[in-house]
Amino acid sequence: MANGDDKYYINFFSPRGEFQKTEVKYIWIMLIIWASGTFGFQILLRLVQDNAVGESFLTRMRFLGFPFHYWWTGQFMIIVYILLCIWFNVLIDGLEDRLGKADI
Repeated sequence: MANGDDKYYINFFSPRGEFQKTEVKYIWIMLIIWASGTFGFQILLRLVQDNAVGESFLTRMRFLGFPFHYWWTGQFMIIVYILLCIWFNVLIDGLEDRLGKADI
């Protein structure tokens, strides 16, 4: 890289500087939380099924009038995603303030 070009160098798997390292750490935390809720629940459904059709206490249980497994996947995880986005932005704003990179 020529002089000055490395100022804009970004690599998700090998971040440079405190800001990028912290931001990547936040991203990994968010991805793990999201993947645990999405895929972990599907694995749990498979592990607790009572028969070959996939019925279990989680599929028979109801929440707010919906089958629990539908509510978790179809509604709750969307809420979790939105809350993770808000939380990520709050964390990044705090990081920018702490490191003096906030927009004026």
